[in-house]
Amino acid sequence: MTESTVTYVWQVSRLDCLPQAPEGADYVVTAHWQLVGTDGTYSGSVYSTCSFPVVTGEAFVPYADLTLDTVLGWCYANGVDKASAEAAVAQQIADQKNPPIVSPPLPWAVAV
Repeated sequence: MTESTVTYVWQVSRLDCLPQAPEGADYVVTAHWQLVGTDGTYSGSVYSTCSFPVVTGEAFVPYADLTLDTVLGWCYANGVDKASAEAAVAQQIADQKNPPIVSPPLPWAVAV
């Protein structure tokens, strides 16, 4: 049996911001994130949002200087469990490969 490997890609599709905050313009308060996993022809995904509290005195990163890694780091620090999300996607893929529930033809149906 060949063991397969799931490739994970974390994405952030949108950032919701306060237009003006004491720390600076476009203060990020919510990130819309998605995790997509692929294993050959099989794929799975998880989409969610993560909200961030407005914290005074924290080091402010201007919106134009944000990176995907920075925002994902905030998500992980604010409740997004990376390992659990990846496990959920891996389970989706495993279920596609070996469905836990199947629907065989009805025993009384006449084959055409």
